[in-house]
Amino acid sequence: MAFNFDQFRLDGKVAIVTGAGGRGNSIGRAYALGLAEAGAGVVVADLNADGAQAVASEILAAGGKAIAVEVDVADKASTLRMAAAATTAFGGIDILVNNAALMAELGQMSVTDIQVDLWNRILSVNLTGALLCAQAVVPSMVERGGGRIVNQTSGGAFPATSIYGIGKLALVGLTTTLAKQLGKQNITCNAIAPGNVKSDAGKQLVPDDSPFIQFLAATCATRPRGEPDELVGTLLLLCSEAGAWISGQTIHIDGGWVMRP
Repeated sequence: MAFNFDQFRLDGKVAIVTGAGGRGNSIGRAYALGLAEAGAGVVVADLNADGAQAVASEILAAGGKAIAVEVDVADKASTLRMAAAATTAFGGIDILVNNAALMAELGQMSVTDIQVDLWNRILSVNLTGALLCAQAVVPSMVERGGGRIVNQTSGGAFPATSIYGIGKLALVGLTTTLAKQLGKQNITCNAIAPGNVKSDAGKQLVPDDSPFIQFLAATCATRPRGEPDELVGTLLLLCSEAGAWISGQTIHIDGGWVMRP
């Protein structure tokens, strides 16, 4: 079949985006709006129920299809309720975007000093949460003939120099494992690794006057920072028929900060 731009459309598809209703100008919000613009029905999932509803209302006001669901991705029962809500509202699930994570609130923790309970809590959200969400949605994807899973990792995992980076590097391993194990069921799994994004959370963690921004400016091939919307094009590729032959990959969107052969 010859390529056409309709292959990027997601009409009739159902997408779940976790962490999509958190802090104002967020990557999750940009993902949810972009998927809706491409025609998908979107489940805006977040621990912050009011934030999730605000993003879902944006989509509805623009003529799209969306519901808001409160979810704790670290709780299996909660992820199963999220999947059930998606099926009740839209008939099934085709796309999962594992975007929820603890990031800005972590600061710069020393792994030699961190309490094990806190270590486990961080990984339960940033790593195990992606696994639980995948387990919750895969049965629906199989029933519908396939699906797309996109995990949000980070340029900060290459190399990992923090607990946040450790979890995100482990998420790359989950990505390749899911890709290998689910591929014959027409389910792809890929990861997006953003660089420094000017989301509200990103600016909280790395202010404009941070020395790290100066380092990035000297290191990146192009710009040191991007907007949340600049990640959406890659997401749509990975979620649509246009990207059906892509699986097990981590795509860096960072202005040429991390370059991998």
